[in-house]
Amino acid sequence: MRTSPSLRRKLISVAAVSAALVTAATASVAVAQAAAPEAAAVPAAQTEAAPGTVAERLIVGYKSGATEAKSNRAADADAVAKGKEAGEDLDFQRRLGTGAALVDLGENLTRTDVADVVAEYKADPQVAYVVPDRLNTPKADPNDTEYAKQWDLFETTAGMNVPGAWTTSTGSGVTVAVIDTGYVTHSDLAANVVSGYDFISDTAVSVDGNGRDSNPADPGDWYNANECGAGIPASNSSWHGTHVAGTIAAATNNGKGVAGIAHGAKISPLRVLGKCGGYDSDIIDAITWASGGSVSGVPANSNVAKVVNMSLGGDGACSSATQSAINAAVNRGTTIVVAAGNENDNVANHSPGNCNNVISVAATNRTGAKASYSNYGSLVDISAPGGQTSTGTANGILSTLNSGTKTPSSESYAYYQGTSMATPHIAGLAALMESANSALTPAQVESAIKTNARALPGACSGGCGAGLADAAKTVQAVSGSGGSTGGTTFTSSTAVSVPDNGAAIESSIAVSGRSGNAPSALQVGVDITHTYRGDLVIDLVAPDGSTYRLKAASSSDSADNVNTTYTVNASGETANGTWKLRVQDTAAQDTGRLNSWKLTF
Repeated sequence: MRTSPSLRRKLISVAAVSAALVTAATASVAVAQAAAPEAAAVPAAQTEAAPGTVAERLIVGYKSGATEAKSNRAADADAVAKGKEAGEDLDFQRRLGTGAALVDLGENLTRTDVADVVAEYKADPQVAYVVPDRLNTPKADPNDTEYAKQWDLFETTAGMNVPGAWTTSTGSGVTVAVIDTGYVTHSDLAANVVSGYDFISDTAVSVDGNGRDSNPADPGDWYNANECGAGIPASNSSWHGTHVAGTIAAATNNGKGVAGIAHGAKISPLRVLGKCGGYDSDIIDAITWASGGSVSGVPANSNVAKVVNMSLGGDGACSSATQSAINAAVNRGTTIVVAAGNENDNVANHSPGNCNNVISVAATNRTGAKASYSNYGSLVDISAPGGQTSTGTANGILSTLNSGTKTPSSESYAYYQGTSMATPHIAGLAALMESANSALTPAQVESAIKTNARALPGACSGGCGAGLADAAKTVQAVSGSGGSTGGTTFTSSTAVSVPDNGAAIESSIAVSGRSGNAPSALQVGVDITHTYRGDLVIDLVAPDGSTYRLKAASSSDSADNVNTTYTVNASGETANGTWKLRVQDTAAQDTGRLNSWKLTF
């Protein structure tokens, strides 16, 4: 088994360094799926690890009945055979926790070379998906101690009403996995840190002198000018994972520093981001292991997480490889909380914020409006304080950090901004909820957070989910002492086929027994099987015929299926009556089925 030389790893961060440590990876270009293995039919984005950088590895998911899905020898033989057909030297590297195969593409390949290989895999009926091993980067904007400074927890205007939840829960008994840059020792956090793992397999990314091991210590993620791509200036180490972890579970009532939202919970640091970012393949294995799944070569996890925080991301559709890992984790009972992203763009264009089965978090500023950098859109589930330091340093989010510019030095505190900072607010809230009611499923966690949110105090153009999360109200709801766990649900479970590039289909739900109008945060749960969801347009039709667009067709959304909950302000509609879900496939070559949908008032 060949390991690619570290010197040829060209890891490209596409961070908008003047504004944020933001997204990398690939921006998907949607086309009708190819029926034959022609290189020209493979979108350019499917050949890239990051915009402008040719992929060096592929993640290949085989169908469950395929020999290659279970046998490493068979997967290796298949890689060799497909490489021979494409004229390249392919090598099976390892099995990911989801069962997918990681395949090395060899050296000095062009986009056309990679496209040839991708086409070979796509033409194989035993292959469920093939995607490039993409690069992800932290979702934060570091700026350059002290509960009174944590406006995000308690201020009336735009705080998350966290102190009101502490009388009911502090997160005791819950482990939160922080999938990030690892952890640098900090006395205000150390008491709540349990064992984790370093999942970075590439030494050029890890910069700690080795590959995967049981030590998730953060050695620093600094880089020199142009080291992560032409024109990208030098950057100091971010200590990003430590900042995120402090927001979730910094020690509290210890006479120093900051307070953690779920300060009774434990943090398991999982290191996946290093110099210039980190690859999907390592993140996928971290998600699997954190939630109790098995990963080849990695010892069993003794600190299985009920909550996973991922303050990271990249461009493009949620890949089938990543979605598979998320689905399996959620099925094991782990809630996945992810950053919507910092591009001031529709989250539909950014992964994993656009994946199904996650809680996608947008960021608000100190006035309660959408932060200028935050992504938005119908796939955002909830908003939380992320700060905005352009209006003043103290308007950022204060948390644990380190003063080292390259390698670790003395511990410190600092204000950061970003959806990276908003996400641990929701992960912390989820830990409070799980501690208050250990029977909660991930879907119930998400529903309760949305149902008990308050209207966004400020403006948001484009969609910021159900509103600003309210920790006290939500925890009261799931503990039975107040709030709402989701209201009354009406469901249609009659399956309806969605014709390929055809007329819209409709499914009806008769709502009765309600009084007055529908809520301002009506929850519309949708379960659709479809092989290219970017083709789909989905609308909610109110009893009076008014329509609410839930999902538009998107040429960048190439993943499978729609299994998510949309939030609609239907306060102008009478609740009782016949509601309809309208679904239309607007492009050829892919078919689907509406399995079920529901309304929660």
